[in-house]
Formats: sequence, structure tokens, C-alpha cells
Amino acid sequence: MKRFLDFMCSLLLLIILLPIILLIGLLVKLKLGSPVLFKQKRPGLHGKPFYLYKFRSMTDERGHTGNLLPDYIRLTSVGKLLRRYSLDELPQLINVIKGDLSLVGPRPLLMEYLPLYTQEQAKRHLVRPGITGWAQVNGRNAISWEEKFELDVWYVNNQSLFLDWKILFLTIKKVIKSEGIRHDNHATMPVFRGSLNKYEKM
Repeated sequence: MKRFLDFMCSLLLLIILLPIILLIGLLVKLKLGSPVLFKQKRPGLHGKPFYLYKFRSMTDERGHTGNLLPDYIRLTSVGKLLRRYSLDELPQLINVIKGDLSLVGPRPLLMEYLPLYTQEQAKRHLVRPGITGWAQVNGRNAISWEEKFELDVWYVNNQSLFLDWKILFLTIKKVIKSEGIRHDNHATMPVFRGSLNKYEKM
């Protein structure tokens, strides 16, 4: 039932929001150039990798060593606007239609984080990841990694269609208020380097 609702709702939203999506794509093209979409490999259900789509929000500026500059430097004014209202996430409706994502579930993070999770934290991959989730409506990027993972696992253990609709409603409120976008002095979240209880690692 959840997969069917994900597919139908995402398809309907994609059709309704198509003019806005095309307009954002044009804006990104004019301000940031190509590629318009940012594509990155992320872990999905049971850690299976897939490519996540987002509108590009940062430049490719590099330092004298050839490495990318910090996110807060490369994040443009257009990128800040897109992230503030989560407009950069709209291409992920395609991921939902493809079956990579659900509308609601733990946010897919980076592939390199997989070996850093404790056994408990790794439970977040027992369900399909989502565009929004329980952690996103309870602090988003303003909370610690450990708090975020606790909320993700709570969702895995308590998921229901009612909870999903509640999360979607709360997400709309969060987006309108632009809450929890940044963590301290970071553009989004600091890099996850593992929890203190390393003996529980997988």
C-alpha cells in the first residue's frame, strides 16, 4: 500500500509541479551553469546503492590544492534559497517513482557512512529511505547525528500510514518556517565520523 501511494502521489506532484521544476532548472542553468542536477550515489533499502537527484546548489570552486572548497563557501545565494524552502529536493520525486525512495523514511546519507554505524543505527536501512522523515520534522540539521539516528530508528520501529501523513503535514510546516536548515556553523550538517560507542559497530 505504501509503495502504491508513494508512486501515485509522486507522479501527481511531478505533473502539478512541472512548471515550477522547469523554472528552477532554468534558474540553476543561468546562475550555476551545467549540470543542472546534482547526482550522487546514496545507500537505499538494505544499503543498496542508487543515484539521488537534487537541483545543484553549489559551485565547483576548488582551492590551490585542487580539493573542493567548504560547502559554506561554494553555496550560492540561489542555492541558499532552494535549500531554505527544500526546492532543491523536488527532483527526488523521480527517485520515488523509480522506487529508490519513499516520500517518508530516513534520509539517505553518504555511502561512506555505512561502516560507521552502530548495529542500532544501521536499522535505519531496514526501510526504504525518504524525501522527508521523522528526524527532519524533529530538528532536521539542528540536532546531533546521534539524535537524528535515534529518531530514524524510532520511525523504523513505529512506521504506519498515519505516521507518514503526520510527517508530511509537519514537513510542510517546517519548510514554510525554514526551520533546522543548518547545524551550528555548517551549511547543513558536519561530517559524520562515527559514534562514541565504537564497540557496537557492525
